[in-house]
Amino acid sequence: VIVHQSREPSLLSMQVVPFGDDEMLLLCRDVTQAEALSRMRRDFIANVSHELKTPLTVVSGFVETMQDIDLEPNQRKRYLGLMAEQTRNMQRLVDDLLALSALESEHTPPDDSEFGVVPLLHELCADAKALSKGDHEVQLDVGEAANITGDRGEIASAFGNLVSNAVRYTTPGGTIRVAWRVEPDGTGVFAVTDTGIGIAPEHIPRLTERFYRVDRGRSRNTGGTGLGLAIVKHVLIRH
Repeated sequence: VIVHQSREPSLLSMQVVPFGDDEMLLLCRDVTQAEALSRMRRDFIANVSHELKTPLTVVSGFVETMQDIDLEPNQRKRYLGLMAEQTRNMQRLVDDLLALSALESEHTPPDDSEFGVVPLLHELCADAKALSKGDHEVQLDVGEAANITGDRGEIASAFGNLVSNAVRYTTPGGTIRVAWRVEPDGTGVFAVTDTGIGIAPEHIPRLTERFYRVDRGRSRNTGGTGLGLAIVKHVLIRH
């Protein structure tokens, strides 16, 4: 296999096959896409295993401790709380995996219906405040009320992932601003702005890859599954 540098780097598989008397046949195949898919599949399996193994290790460790040692009530309560937190992390990961799988394998168009955007925005802001637990200022700016035609559940999931990311990656005391406006040509624009840590330009092209993380340690500490922006991408593609 050789890497061919053209306008875009490509991976070529070269194979020499005996052909006739004292003749050889050279076969050349472009395997760039196949190799990329294989890499994504390997990374996906490795990441799922890792993301599930970490909380499982915590839970199993506490279970063994509670089985072997008589704990004080406060210790027992603390351990159970940590186990519940890790269980919720695993549940979120499984839920996001199922949602992403459904979006990727769904061949039918979205279940279109007309719904008001303002009630949805109020729901998103309420969820953001609950996730923030009072650590951030959540602002809502509705330029013009409008109706959207699409699958409300999927749109809510896409918008909600953007809002929750803003909360997770903004330090306490920061501001999250959720905005909606309608352009002169009738296009609706949903925007989330925050005062968080930001994202370096080199990471932007890969943000919607499953489990791609700019900072793996920080992402895990914030409780993200690494699938939110992949879900956003597939919802938008379906619409």
